[in-house]
Amino acid sequence: MSIASLLPGALGFGTAPLGNMFRAIPDEEAAATVEAAWEHGIRYFDTAPFYGAGLAELRLGEVLAGHPRDEFVLSTKVGRVILDEEEDPSARDLGEKGGLFEHGRPNKIVNDYTADATHRSVEDSLKRLRTDRLDIVWVHDVAQDFHGDEWLAVYETARTGAFRVLQKLRDEGVIKGWGLGVNRVEPLELTLDLDEPKPDAFLLAGRYTLLDHERALQRLLPAAAAQNVDIVVGGPYSSGVLAGGQHFEYQQAPPAVVAKVERIKALAAQHGIGIKAAALQFSLAHPATAAVIPGATRPSRVAEDVAALGETVPAAFWSALRQEGLIAENAPVPTA
Repeated sequence: MSIASLLPGALGFGTAPLGNMFRAIPDEEAAATVEAAWEHGIRYFDTAPFYGAGLAELRLGEVLAGHPRDEFVLSTKVGRVILDEEEDPSARDLGEKGGLFEHGRPNKIVNDYTADATHRSVEDSLKRLRTDRLDIVWVHDVAQDFHGDEWLAVYETARTGAFRVLQKLRDEGVIKGWGLGVNRVEPLELTLDLDEPKPDAFLLAGRYTLLDHERALQRLLPAAAAQNVDIVVGGPYSSGVLAGGQHFEYQQAPPAVVAKVERIKALAAQHGIGIKAAALQFSLAHPATAAVIPGATRPSRVAEDVAALGETVPAAFWSALRQEGLIAENAPVPTA
């Protein structure tokens, strides 16, 4: 089915920060942030076992248990199984994303994209989320950034394991849709070329943002649109650097990125708009994009996101970005 028709709006809520990404967040603050999203009308919530070794799912489930299940759309991910056994969170091998959730739970995280692990992962997520069903399930991080040179072997395990399980669950009506949730375009391009199984959508984080979009524009987004595979854009603020943070690609932002952000900010200020408005509205302007899901750890940030989506961005701003070479010539921009 079309994920766009399933999603209740263009703005969702990404819960990676609720897994204590970068810092330890008090439970009360995490709960208040999810409640703020609900109060602002957000009804699509995305999570994953990986976020803090189950912490984000537990926190999200606790709040959503107080709301009618039929009133929101929920997605989580498979590919990692969380064990009762404990490990040192700071010593995990996370490829390019070292130390990402060192403030999360100490439960051992095991990469496993087989059919059996997919079934187990779904069951475990249902328990942590305190719900009887999931709407969308993404296969998480089958890409170079986590698996390096082994990524194609991992992808092949997922193709014959997780992909087929999720397609079957969708065909049986257990879930409404499935796809991949990754930070790289290559696994998505590969998946679009498969005869089977066929995903409904992709969650692409960090690769269709104001700062980084040229590669996705070349082949992925046109091919996805042609096959009616919707794109949910994760990480629209490029790990936070576009929203006043210090991180890009989940690490300290390099000077060249910071300089580019400053140029975009200066143009935004000249045109009387906020950089968050520019970031969210740019990611949503491509016809293949169904929704954007920024993360947040404070209630005030959710209010900013909602306001940014409603801000009027003048056409002259987008023209200025193009003239200065800050966005690709062929990147669609919002029309008034």
